Amino acid sequence: MTARITTAERTRARVAMTVLAGVVALGIAGAPQAFADDSPYPSASAEAPVEIDPNDTDLKLPEGATLAPAKVLDIKSVIEDLGGEERREDTNSDIKFALQAEVLFGKDSAKLSSAANGRINSIAEEIKKQDAKKVRVFGFTDNLGSSAHGDVLSKQRAEAVHNVLDKALAGTGITYEIRGYGEQYPIADNGNEEGRKKNRRVEVSFARAEGSKS
Repeated sequence: MTARITTAERTRARVAMTVLAGVVALGIAGAPQAFADDSPYPSASAEAPVEIDPNDTDLKLPEGATLAPAKVLDIKSVIEDLGGEERREDTNSDIKFALQAEVLFGKDSAKLSSAANGRINSIAEEIKKQDAKKVRVFGFTDNLGSSAHGDVLSKQRAEAVHNVLDKALAGTGITYEIRGYGEQYPIADNGNEEGRKKNRRVEVSFARAEGSKS
């Protein structure tokens, strides 16, 4: 008596073969990609026999080949308020806050606004929570004006933010790295004001406490 194979069983077998082939291909150095066009999903057109031969040489590692070492991917989470004034990036190892210059300073100034302290102090609380021992404070500008002026202004702004953090975190033994990068490392298009606004920023970053979550 011949066993009938349902459409669902046939589909499950095809998916299993496709996924297995992808795992083997990804684990062998130099093996061809199992997915088409860099897609993270198996190709819908991939065909596989219903019956799987456990002795099929295509399902075995070539002699001398080894699987690639296991690797934990670093996943980044990004949260930005509606106006883009504040941005938070979380990875497995670090936390970074980016504050637009307009919410901290006046135009072409390194003097903190009245609302700036509250925003900076909230970052200080997160630094305490993560028990960070080193904090990086980097300033950036857009590409308007001279490069030399941007370098100076961005450093002055980074120092102003550092002063508030240092006061809020006094006695914690934190060390700081303070730099002004001027127009280097833009995160948006400097060809329009919306992009330049995002590039005028101060970033505060530090290590995440081991095992903590955002």
